[in-house]
Amino acid sequence: MAANGGTKAIVAALAANLTIAALKFVAFILTASSSMLAEAIHSVADSGNQLLLLIGGKRASKAASPEHPFGYGRERYIYAFIVSIVLFSVGGLFALFEAWQKLQDPHPIEGNFWWVPLAVLLGAIAAESYSFRTAIKESNQTRGKQGWVSFVRTAKQPELPVILLEDFGALLGLFFAMIGVGMTLITGNGVWDAAGTGMIGLLLVAIAVVLAIETKSLLLGESATREDVVRISAAIEAGGHNRIIHLKTLHLGPEELLVAAKISVGAAETGRDIAASIDGAESRIRAAVPIARVIYLEPDLQRGPLPGAGHHPADVRPQDLQA
Repeated sequence: MAANGGTKAIVAALAANLTIAALKFVAFILTASSSMLAEAIHSVADSGNQLLLLIGGKRASKAASPEHPFGYGRERYIYAFIVSIVLFSVGGLFALFEAWQKLQDPHPIEGNFWWVPLAVLLGAIAAESYSFRTAIKESNQTRGKQGWVSFVRTAKQPELPVILLEDFGALLGLFFAMIGVGMTLITGNGVWDAAGTGMIGLLLVAIAVVLAIETKSLLLGESATREDVVRISAAIEAGGHNRIIHLKTLHLGPEELLVAAKISVGAAETGRDIAASIDGAESRIRAAVPIARVIYLEPDLQRGPLPGAGHHPADVRPQDLQA
């Protein structure tokens, strides 16, 4: 299952979006506002996306099998990528289509319930703000000193960046809907409603593209963070008998890291010495980086200068280590 912080943020967002979607549909039925319809579909898409993230977290927890010896951790990346597709198609493209339809017939908001969409939007802003606050709080536990843009781009757990972007997009979308509905009520011109709907559509398409790009990178396979690479290299060389010839890392899932390294050994060392040295290095790596679950260390004789030679392990660049 997804990490507790990610799961908590998903559940909070799901509860908020299901409630908001129902209220937005009621507002659309009473007023025929295209902004309200676009926002209602947006909330439905977000609710479906949160369910997809929960399913991905559940499936990722399955034990490794002969067909999938490295486990199912990347299921979370796959479902996060599906989320971006749903957000693009069901949310963004539908809103743009609805905006185009409204422009063909820019009628004002109908009926005596002009106040309903404003009330629903204000309530939705309050609910989305709570969900966004929860996502920020949970993200801060893993974000460290990273900026928000860097966190979204480098996070290995896809759930929190997805929820952050969805909630941020939802709040902006509500702001656009408020402008569209408000100006339509003031001017009686439905073009404002269409404009608000169009802005919601463009916003959702942009967020979906960002999510697709970031999750695609995770699906292709990302290395460990710079900090973890430095910790791993330091752990390997801490025994004093080994030097790194080359090192490669790969995330098998958000909380599972594969480490593969070729390390130097002395020409006079016995097989028993080499085995003990490798066992010690593996223990130090797991202690330094607990998510390093799969470790392959290959002993070899050093035949040339080492990458990063002359540097303290903390100064070694990840691009040197993984060359």
